[in-house]
Amino acid sequence: MTENAKVNESLASLKIDRAKSRPRERRRIKWWILAGAVLLILLGIRHAFLSGTAVYAVETYRVRVETAGESGAAVVLDAAGYIVPHHKIEVASKVVGRVAWIGVEKGDKVRRGQVLVRLEDDEYRARTAQAEGRLAALRARLQELEAGSRPEEIALAKANLEEAKAEFENSRIELRRAKELFDAGVVSRQEYDNAQTVSEARKARVASLDRAYELRRIGPREEEIAAARGEVSQVTGEVAYSRTMLDATIIRAPSNGTILERNVEIGEFVTTGFVGDRGAKGYVVSLADLNDIQVELDISQDDFSRLRMGQRCIVTTDAYRDRHYAGEVVEISPEADRQKATVQVKVQILEPDAYLRPEMNANVAFQAADERTDQAPAAAPAVTVPLSAVRDGNAVFLLVGGRAVRRAVSVRGSTARGVEIAAGLAGGEDVILNPPAALKDGDPARRKES
Repeated sequence: MTENAKVNESLASLKIDRAKSRPRERRRIKWWILAGAVLLILLGIRHAFLSGTAVYAVETYRVRVETAGESGAAVVLDAAGYIVPHHKIEVASKVVGRVAWIGVEKGDKVRRGQVLVRLEDDEYRARTAQAEGRLAALRARLQELEAGSRPEEIALAKANLEEAKAEFENSRIELRRAKELFDAGVVSRQEYDNAQTVSEARKARVASLDRAYELRRIGPREEEIAAARGEVSQVTGEVAYSRTMLDATIIRAPSNGTILERNVEIGEFVTTGFVGDRGAKGYVVSLADLNDIQVELDISQDDFSRLRMGQRCIVTTDAYRDRHYAGEVVEISPEADRQKATVQVKVQILEPDAYLRPEMNANVAFQAADERTDQAPAAAPAVTVPLSAVRDGNAVFLLVGGRAVRRAVSVRGSTARGVEIAAGLAGGEDVILNPPAALKDGDPARRKES
């Protein structure tokens, strides 16, 4: 083979076979396309995730009550306080004992006289039985004294006396005979003395039995009867006291109400004296009438001049802001708090319902008096919010617990201060100003730092 032929053969071996390389290139292109699609999907998921978890920084406005009712009675003061029962009763025990039974739970409604707790009563029953036994014995003794001696007892005393008299008469005869024999020297001096001693002893016995017969006949002395009556009266009191203590082991509700707290469990000890942190309990339950509740507020001394007794109010709660309750100032403390520079005021809720609970936060709008009636109207107050807070003319967004909450509202009209809301807001809410167009109900949100 020539040299040129060898070179051509070598060049031919280096030539690329394009028919064989095409399938390989196609596979590579498919893989690149697949990787690009996966990347686009991941980017879409990431965008959706970030857009769903983005926290909006928003400006808020605290809603305030502006007017009350169509009559335009002004709200002279807004204040916050806590709902409290008018009368809260801590039901305690009159006696010391261990809890044997409990018949109520927290939240139960009870009526006056209903049994709440029973204490172990074995000791009190034993004391009562002992006192009743003593009383029965003393009463029998008194009846015996008041009835006097029975005829049979008087007859027995008289018979004993007659027998003693006969024996005495016989001893006198024997003494006379012994003296005659002693004078004649027949008997000794000792026998004569013995006869004389027997005669004197029988004489004394006659005197004793005669006195006993007389006492049986006339009956007991008045002083003895009076002493017995006194003992009966004393023990009668002891029996009454023992029965009272026994009855006190059953603890009953002093009034109608709702159980606010159950302070004891079965087996725990209840005392009437000193109560330690981990020792005996001082009371068993606490209850209150939840149809008689008030709002307790501490009013600054700067605002105190705006309030008066009988002033009408509108009460709302943070838990149920769309519910309004008519109220009236019923108590103004006669003493101010020097430390806090406040005066305690209590507002009676006139028509409470089951939504209200003791210790709830409550907002009170104190209304100005109507000059014609000297009474403020009891209509629900309207509120005003900036125009930028209203979306689509019928909704606002509230900032609640780090979330944007959409709230439907009823718009009454526009004023110089903004948009007047007739329904949907009660006052005290934080509405979002200029809510972003993408903001939806439930989106995370936070107050923008100023």
